Amino acid sequence: MTSAQRTPNNPSPLARYQAFRTRRFLANERKWAAMLPRWRSQRRRRALVVTLAVAFAAMFAVSIVCAAGVPWAPLLWLPACLLFFPAWGMLQIVVGRQGDAPSDALDELEIQQRNAARSVGLSVTQALVMIPVAYLIVGAVLTGGTDEYMAYAGGLMTLTVLLVGGCTPGMILGWTRPDPDPLDE
Repeated sequence: MTSAQRTPNNPSPLARYQAFRTRRFLANERKWAAMLPRWRSQRRRRALVVTLAVAFAAMFAVSIVCAAGVPWAPLLWLPACLLFFPAWGMLQIVVGRQGDAPSDALDELEIQQRNAARSVGLSVTQALVMIPVAYLIVGAVLTGGTDEYMAYAGGLMTLTVLLVGGCTPGMILGWTRPDPDPLDE
């Protein structure tokens, strides 16, 4: 089907997907809007952001311990995940998942804030991913590719920095948004 054949009654697959995504986002927003009311203050949101930063630091530390060849080190990943998953879920709820919200569900200011946070998130991801890339490239050259822990440690490093980059927009919005207006509640 050419673009000339598409009409408002027959939108493109991308437009249909965006409409579905917006409907799903708005339905979920209504479902989660009343959850965690005490955590919606800027102070509590910042505590969640700091908790996430601690979880990321722990994840990266685990990857370094794995790179050192400690056989039980991967077990240390579990406490970091136990810290990460609830904190990330709570932050997403209290910021309304606006870091990854579809544009049709946001007003102009929210779109501008979301896009600025996403831009920073992409820059953070691009910069941080160079750490595991350099580790893997240099490590492979120095060891001749014989270090059995290197791939696992590099994978954990990469996963950590991708999580940091993916969570950065939500963390920025959680940190910078002012307290909600009491009249809105």
